[in-house]
Amino acid sequence: MTASVLTRHRSAQVPTAPDRPAGRRLGPGRPIRYGVAVGPVLLLVGWAVGSAAGWIDPRTLSAPWTVVRTAGELIADGRLQEHLSVSAGRAGLGLAIGTAIGTVLALVAGLSRWGEAFLDGPIQVKRAIPALALVPLLILWLGIGEQMKVTTIALGVLVPVYIHTHNGLRGIDSRHVELAESLRLSPAVFLCRIVLPSALPGFLLGMRFAVVGAWLSLVVVEQINSTSGIGYMMDLARQYGQTDVIIVGLVLYGLLGLASDGAVRLVQRRALAWRRTLAD
Repeated sequence: MTASVLTRHRSAQVPTAPDRPAGRRLGPGRPIRYGVAVGPVLLLVGWAVGSAAGWIDPRTLSAPWTVVRTAGELIADGRLQEHLSVSAGRAGLGLAIGTAIGTVLALVAGLSRWGEAFLDGPIQVKRAIPALALVPLLILWLGIGEQMKVTTIALGVLVPVYIHTHNGLRGIDSRHVELAESLRLSPAVFLCRIVLPSALPGFLLGMRFAVVGAWLSLVVVEQINSTSGIGYMMDLARQYGQTDVIIVGLVLYGLLGLASDGAVRLVQRRALAWRRTLAD
């Protein structure tokens, strides 16, 4: 009798977890198909409604249909394709150079204490200085030609690739290193089997920042004594007050940045398919 009373008393004192509805998820829920397009579509609808209702002055912001017509004219005479190919070449070359240098520096600093001592400090200083702030100095050093433009883009790409790859290297589980040492793996096998796969998530995250940074740098450098490129087209349109051409260039920059980021995210999803995250 006494034991049963004590049992009931103890069970009454122990708090029980609140019942959770069956099937309820605590995460963000299932992915929304084409959810990435919801925000841009709403923005486009608001732009179209504001232009049609006369709330937006066409001298300030051209209507969407005007921009589409202007883009069609630029495509018809070949100007848009020509400027786009030049801009894509500049951005691609700067991205490739910056990614290669940033990755190598991250490997040196991440796998060697001496490498970190020599490299990490200067790169952290560069991180605090925007790449575009170096443009006046780069003009003095390299002139106003293609070399200066590609260098500026590469500097804008190098830092995010280095930072995130280096962070991924420093985040490698020490037990993996101890296992590699106990198995007496060679440095080359250790690098390929443990270091690179462990650093891959950080590297791909850095690439997402890098591709956007490449286009941002391109916007500025193409307006410095350029004779071709999307930025040159926009700067020329500014001189003649062609708002619609400027909007075409801005939309094109946005689409290129969105497409580049989407490509990296696709690679990220495929390469890291073994991970289970809230995004899944």
